[in-house]
Amino acid sequence: MSTSFTADIQSIQRIPEVEAILAEVCRITGMGFAAVARVTTDRWVACQLLDSIEFGLNPGDELEIKTTICDEIRASGRGVFIDQVSQQPEWRTHHTPTLYGFESYISYPIVRGDGSFFGTLCAIDPKPCGVRLAGIVPQIEAYAEQIARALDAQKAAA
Repeated sequence: MSTSFTADIQSIQRIPEVEAILAEVCRITGMGFAAVARVTTDRWVACQLLDSIEFGLNPGDELEIKTTICDEIRASGRGVFIDQVSQQPEWRTHHTPTLYGFESYISYPIVRGDGSFFGTLCAIDPKPCGVRLAGIVPQIEAYAEQIARALDAQKAAA
C-alpha cells in the first residue's frame, strides 16, 4: 500500500456510498472494473475499486502516472468517455489502451469544493461496453461530485 497516500485511501474507504457507486458505474456502463483513484502530477493510487475482470489492482496499488489517461484528465479537468477504443481513431493508437488492453473506458475528475483536484472516478473493460457512454455523462458527473462532497464533509468534521 502506498503509505504516502494512506490518509486519502482511508478517506475514500470511509465514504459508505463509494461501494454502491462503483457497482452502479459497472452496471450502467457494462464494464467490469471501476475505481476511485487519487491522482497527482506524479502518482496514480487506487483508493477503492470493484474488479470483476481481474485487472489485478488492490487499494494502495499504483500505476505509473504517465501510462494513464487520468494524468490527462488531471491536466485538462475534463472527463473522458470511450465507447470502443478500436473504433475511434484518436484512441486506437493511444499508449494507454494498448498497454492495459481495454476497449471501453470512462474517467471523470473528482474536484473538491475548494477547486482542488483529488483524483478520478474511472472504469475500464477489455470488451466494448455496449452502451453509448455519452448518455451517462450526467450520472458519472453526479457520482464524482457526490464523492467530492463526502470528502469535503470529512475534512470539515475533522
